[in-house]
Amino acid sequence: MAARDLQERIKKLIIDRRLASGAPLPTEPELMEYLGASRNSVREALKALQAMGIVEIRHGFGTYVGPMSLAPMIEGLAFRTVAGHYRGEDSLLQLLELREAVETGLVSRLAGRIPQADLVELDTLVDRMEEQAAQGAGLAETDRAFHATLYRGLDNVLLCEVLEAFWDAFHRVRTDLGGEPQDPKVTCRQHREILDAVRSGDSVRAEEAIREHFGNIRARLSTTAPQGPHTRHNERV
Repeated sequence: MAARDLQERIKKLIIDRRLASGAPLPTEPELMEYLGASRNSVREALKALQAMGIVEIRHGFGTYVGPMSLAPMIEGLAFRTVAGHYRGEDSLLQLLELREAVETGLVSRLAGRIPQADLVELDTLVDRMEEQAAQGAGLAETDRAFHATLYRGLDNVLLCEVLEAFWDAFHRVRTDLGGEPQDPKVTCRQHREILDAVRSGDSVRAEEAIREHFGNIRARLSTTAPQGPHTRHNERV
């Protein structure tokens, strides 16, 4: 039986038996009998599924349903993007455009619907960004917290994981950019505008604010030549 077929049958077993993350899988001999496959074939299939985060092999204890992590997706997205960039492709710009499309679509749904507690937290985060900008400190982590809090009200765990994965992938592969970095005070103003727009319930204004937020980095990526792999830094948008 082909290795891919074995992997698919093990995944089907997990689904059919409604096994949650951390649940034990059948023992190796049981899987051999169930799949009608050799020990080596079963082990190779399990190793492949472990690389995808679908199963977790605990040596000496057995095999369990994995955490279903998005880490493999992050790794694949990061590798594809940076490899394309080194080949002279616009892969970083494409990734930014994808993120922008996702966020503009989401923010229009949020306008006027963000819980009061989240609005208070968003206000606090923008205040903190303004303090950090005045002190010359980096805004990266506060920026990230702002976007996570902004979409939290949608109550979609998978969506939050995808946005986190997207954020990580983009910023892990970013190379040095052309043009001038955006003034941190402008970044703060943009976040304040996003917050004011969603608070007022103006979905059109909220979309425009998100697009403006990405405008500077989009322009810089549009004029950036591919760089070597040792010139990356951690600027955030």
